[in-house]
Amino acid sequence: MLATKLSRPLLNFSVKALNFKDPRNGFRPVQRFCFPLLSPYGSRSYASEVDQIGSRAVLITGCDSGFGFALAKHLHAKGFVVYAGCLQKDTGGGGSKDLDNMNSDRMRTVQLNVCDSKEVDRAVEHVNNSLEDPEKGLWGLVNNAGISTFGEVEFTSMDTYMEVAEVNLWGTVRTTKAFLPLIRRSKGRVVNISSMMGRMGSPARSPYCITKFGVEAFSDCLRYEMQPQGVMVSIVEPGNFIAATNLYSPERIKAIADKMWDELPEIVRKDYGRKYFDEQVSKMETYCNSGSTDTSPVIESVTHALTSTTPYTRYHPMDYYWWLRMQIMTHMPAAISDRLYVY
Repeated sequence: MLATKLSRPLLNFSVKALNFKDPRNGFRPVQRFCFPLLSPYGSRSYASEVDQIGSRAVLITGCDSGFGFALAKHLHAKGFVVYAGCLQKDTGGGGSKDLDNMNSDRMRTVQLNVCDSKEVDRAVEHVNNSLEDPEKGLWGLVNNAGISTFGEVEFTSMDTYMEVAEVNLWGTVRTTKAFLPLIRRSKGRVVNISSMMGRMGSPARSPYCITKFGVEAFSDCLRYEMQPQGVMVSIVEPGNFIAATNLYSPERIKAIADKMWDELPEIVRKDYGRKYFDEQVSKMETYCNSGSTDTSPVIESVTHALTSTTPYTRYHPMDYYWWLRMQIMTHMPAAISDRLYVY
């Protein structure tokens, strides 16, 4: 039956005009794409919202910029009490200053480095002590903090692999474990920001993909364990929103590439050559410049996961190119998907 449902929307879909290896196709007009049964967002019927939003509190990590900053302001506007975890609060940098300047008793910034167990414990204590009724717990935790990098396996140092994992994966696990007692009291929600790269690999993105695949597995296991406790766990898998999150400026890409080249073993530099290396960096620059600048699909997905009486397990805020690519790479034989998208 599933195969039938999948095939019907695809029967009239022509791939002749598309180059599947080119992610820029995903940002052209999408009139040719119409999947009423499987649209990544927008066609699902949204159930009713939970009541008494004004009395519910949510903690969000990574609110210095990007998704976290926008989400903190959006949830505040909906009436939530928002604890905005900011890496740079103590130094007055990032978005914490702007959030503090809202002068709202429902917007509460918190110094929070998800890699530091002591800071995470202090954040738990601060939230617990400032909740109106600690016995009712914390309604939502949004694990949003994350970093990214690029580079083929032979170009990437072990230090880089561990740095990305410490934030994206272990930071998510550490923060979740610390706040779960408060979440369980409220029978609330955990929302983990993963990525489409947590469902499919990509050349030159292995440090990031590894961590997001880990977040997916952690979230699934947590969902199974929390279901008897009345806690719902959702995963949000954004597509390419690099242009909206300011993760990569041209200067940052150049700095990463220069450092990477300087630290390469001599045999790797000799075997690949600078021309090949620069070509890969150029591809990354193109990818970064092609992403969506509208973060609202991600913000709406997280909001639904926190407010719906029946939240989804997974949300796919991405354009049709990436959504279709993800379906093919996760459901079709690798020999086919690799040929379409990689080789």
